[in-house]
Amino acid sequence: MLDDIDRRLLRNLQNDPSIPVAELAERSRTTAVTAARRLEKLTAQGILKGQRAIVDWQALGYAVEVSLRITLDKTNPRAFDEFLAAAREIPEATELQTFLGRVDLRLSVIARDMKHYQQIYRTRILTLPHIADIEALMHVATIKANDAVPI
Repeated sequence: MLDDIDRRLLRNLQNDPSIPVAELAERSRTTAVTAARRLEKLTAQGILKGQRAIVDWQALGYAVEVSLRITLDKTNPRAFDEFLAAAREIPEATELQTFLGRVDLRLSVIARDMKHYQQIYRTRILTLPHIADIEALMHVATIKANDAVPI
């Protein structure tokens, strides 16, 4: 599926998504025309989904991160859909994942401080529909965070 040129392009792009195509081509040991053509192909195939800016929320004054493990009351067949729709509306929610198992969802929330988190929790989290159980895990440290795929 991927050849050596594709792998080099993707590795270099993961290391520096803002790199100009000419420099990406040079680092990947190919021509700029080939690099551009390969990137278009990888995008068309859905392998490369674009580039994004990563904003450091701590630099913006958010000091608290909490991961909420949520179990839903699944007696309502629309519980997941209704919960997900409402949770997407919380501006401080940075991630929402669903699981199979005892826990149904994980919702990550950021706040400026504990007082702000308490306000979010009481006014937004606890008002979400169909919650049967909720467990809050306070984030202490990130040991490893890597979105790069080993190519």
